[in-house]
Amino acid sequence: MRKIILILSIFLSVNLISKELKMEELIWERGESFLFFLQKNQIPLSIYHNLDKEDKELTAEIIAGIKYQILRDENENIEQVLIPISEDLQIQIYKDLEDKYAITFTPISYKIENTNLTFKINKSVYQDIIDNTQNSKLASALLRAYAGTINYTGMKKDDKVVIVYSQKRRLGRVYGDLNIKSAMIEVNKKPYYIFKYGDNDFYDESGKQLESYTFILPVGNVRISSPFNPGRFHPILKKYRAHLGIDYAAPKGTPIKAAGAGKISFRGVKNGYGNVIQITHSSGYMTLYAHMSKFGNYKIGDSVKQGQIVGYVGSTGLSTGPHLHFGMYKNNTAINPASVVRITKDALTGKEKQKFDLVVKDYINEIKHILEAKVTPIKEESFENIVELN
Repeated sequence: MRKIILILSIFLSVNLISKELKMEELIWERGESFLFFLQKNQIPLSIYHNLDKEDKELTAEIIAGIKYQILRDENENIEQVLIPISEDLQIQIYKDLEDKYAITFTPISYKIENTNLTFKINKSVYQDIIDNTQNSKLASALLRAYAGTINYTGMKKDDKVVIVYSQKRRLGRVYGDLNIKSAMIEVNKKPYYIFKYGDNDFYDESGKQLESYTFILPVGNVRISSPFNPGRFHPILKKYRAHLGIDYAAPKGTPIKAAGAGKISFRGVKNGYGNVIQITHSSGYMTLYAHMSKFGNYKIGDSVKQGQIVGYVGSTGLSTGPHLHFGMYKNNTAINPASVVRITKDALTGKEKQKFDLVVKDYINEIKHILEAKVTPIKEESFENIVELN
């Protein structure tokens, strides 16, 4: 077991340095709202109610299963809380100079590591990645990237696998989603390549797109009233401001259609988002539809087809007028819906194919060098969930 070494200047305010502190890492429970979290931890609800509309909406972005940190003093009193709402932004609850609780939104500090992995098949692609690295995120990401294009039953022992990727690291451990840039999997010694090209799309060696999952706009071609913003510092407001979705202005009662086929995973109220439907799709996608005036005829667990009506545009929650807030997530990370809705299964042609061929040439050369180097994989380590900071 390793203990997490924190960069104190990021997490601690000056008046905490002299105290005996411990950091506890917890998992956000399914169905728990931000207001309930404040109440059960005896933190004044006023810190939420005093937020502006946009920031109140962001508290609804906390995803069940996310890891968050609580900093406590020697008497178990909460001094600070850090709750991620995206890979780049977090809610920070802290005690100010008057020893009163306050809230703000701060950027998440992490570093990006460019790395690679190669190994020979012993059991299976998934299990061998786990055995070699203890990195389940990498194993899942690789299988999703290939999107069912390989018949793994034809694999032989000692077939080779190479992955070129980058990952974020926070508090000493892998954080957020992985970015696979290229990979090669042998099946009975025949290599199958994939390459990242363009807006997060994977292609094979011939330039054919692997991603076959398509999305449609849930309310048609209407005006965008607020675009996606992953979290940038606002020069006028002097604070970090994010909008983790796209707002589409539309009349109240406009039908909202499922952007893709999937299963209803949430139907209810989410803080500032009002009436919300969430749909879980294949390939790690999830979509969110907020501020509905009323729901469609579906309950949690029901399957829906693309284009079926799941609700109607409204102004519930914190809303200044009727609109749809449409959120899209890949592996529980908010992404820009505008970069995904246009996905179609296609092949590159013309000048774009020429550019792609140059990229592929570099990636294949890199993969050959990795195979020759035979670098020993680095295993991820587990950590204690309570760390003394004295």
